[in-house]
Amino acid sequence: MTTVAASVPVLRWAAQRAHLNDDDLTARFRKWPLWLSGEAQPTLRQLEDFARLTHTAFGYFFLPQPPDLALPVPDFRTLRDEALAEPSSDLLDTLYLCQQRQDWYRDHARMHGLPVLPFVGSASVQEASEAVAQRLRETLDLSAEVRRQSPTWTDALRQLIAKAEDAGMLVMVSSVVGSNSHRKLDVDEFRGFALADSLAPLIFLNGADSKAAQMFTLAHELAHVWLGETGVSDTQAGQVPEQQTERWCNQVAAELLMPMEELRATHQRNVPIADEIQRLAREFKVSTLVALRRMFDAGFITQAALWQHYREEQERLRTLKERGSGGGDFYRSLGARTSKRFARAIVSSTLEGLTSFPDAFRMLGVRKTATFYEAARELGVTP
Repeated sequence: MTTVAASVPVLRWAAQRAHLNDDDLTARFRKWPLWLSGEAQPTLRQLEDFARLTHTAFGYFFLPQPPDLALPVPDFRTLRDEALAEPSSDLLDTLYLCQQRQDWYRDHARMHGLPVLPFVGSASVQEASEAVAQRLRETLDLSAEVRRQSPTWTDALRQLIAKAEDAGMLVMVSSVVGSNSHRKLDVDEFRGFALADSLAPLIFLNGADSKAAQMFTLAHELAHVWLGETGVSDTQAGQVPEQQTERWCNQVAAELLMPMEELRATHQRNVPIADEIQRLAREFKVSTLVALRRMFDAGFITQAALWQHYREEQERLRTLKERGSGGGDFYRSLGARTSKRFARAIVSSTLEGLTSFPDAFRMLGVRKTATFYEAARELGVTP
């Protein structure tokens, strides 16, 4: 049987990126230890299987050393005292897929004479975050009062996404790569990204995050769109990012979701901090970390109290996540994963004969014609 001289360093690298240990791989590829020692080599079929398993381009296995992969867009993520890890294949593939969708929608917008969106790139980090947040509210027709009346965080998030899409943006939310439920996105790697464009601005939210955290990420990425800045973000409401752009976007997001004037009007000074952040989070439909940070911004608590409660709240949220209390099925729908605006456009284009079915299936993440036609009905494209 013909074997292939696969690069041992690349084999190790691919396994590490896919978070596969030697025991797992030996169970699947009996000679895995011998591949690593050079005493044996995989067959062509085995190497193809290994490439699919690790989501690695087949050609990489013939390089003497692993390739130096970088994000195709600016990286605004920062880790204290640590170098950022090489982007995972899950993050890269999600970015590439969203870029393909954006390219398609940009062409669609041009073909149909859709107008350029004037708010994209209309802001500057030199502007006051309060002024920009107000412009966002006006453009999106947002009301903190209406959001406060939403019964759940999911309802409030759904409303904000709908407002963004009505304004012309594509908002995609998923916890997996494409529609592959076996490739779950890691919220510790990234929480969202924005692909700024005057015709097809796109925002992606990591659906593995809590609904309250997604709310802040969406507001943060909206600020990126107003700046006209493409990039991957790791938004953390309670912390102050190192990069000026991220600090400014956090400030705009906080003011958009929890206006200082309304916070001052509703704050209850005699309530214990832990109870007050829970109450404010429920009222404004934000995370408790956003509520805590805004209380500090308003001068209601000291910096020492901020960090003490921040650490305690992080631990509480981590425990809740481990218990599986977060999540939900809402964002598994096709319209949410791919943006209702995008999905309706590409389904219509395909039915009109302007887009091929294979291209539509690939970008929508569907495999069966019956699923496509059912999606067309659910999206309101066909009766």
